Amino acid sequence: MPLIALLFLAVPIIELLVIVSAAQAIGTPQTLVLLLVVSIIGAWLVKVEGLGVWRRFSTTLARGEMPHREIVDGVLILAAGAFMLTPGFVTDAVGLLFLAPPSRAVIRAMVLKRVTPGVGVNAPYGFAGGAAGPTAGSAGGVWDTTGWESDPDRPGPDDPPGPRGLDR
Repeated sequence: MPLIALLFLAVPIIELLVIVSAAQAIGTPQTLVLLLVVSIIGAWLVKVEGLGVWRRFSTTLARGEMPHREIVDGVLILAAGAFMLTPGFVTDAVGLLFLAPPSRAVIRAMVLKRVTPGVGVNAPYGFAGGAAGPTAGSAGGVWDTTGWESDPDRPGPDDPPGPRGLDR
């Protein structure tokens, strides 16, 4: 939380310093035109890249696969759009980094490496075969389409006592 508060204070100050420096170097009208042009180009790039990610997302879902990469790309493009909407050269540069496919691939790899280490077939809160919930072997049974199935090797509460019933 302190980092976010610091960013809310630091980013506008940095942006103002950069805009004033640019205005002193190239002139105020040219700086305003440059900010406007960068915002228009950024909005167009957000649209183009967003549509491309949407097509890849739809194709991946149609193949029956989980679109991990496309979801992260979509979030990065959404963040890029937010950065591009914020007036200033620094936030526009960060937005362009999120939009450019080569730098987005590096950022995506870092995000996926950090977010998905525990997601797998037997992850406690992950996905198993596309269905959320307990996975095979997690609590002595599995979920199927109709409900919980007990593990056949484990006696249930309604099973008659027998050699295995003694250790219950």
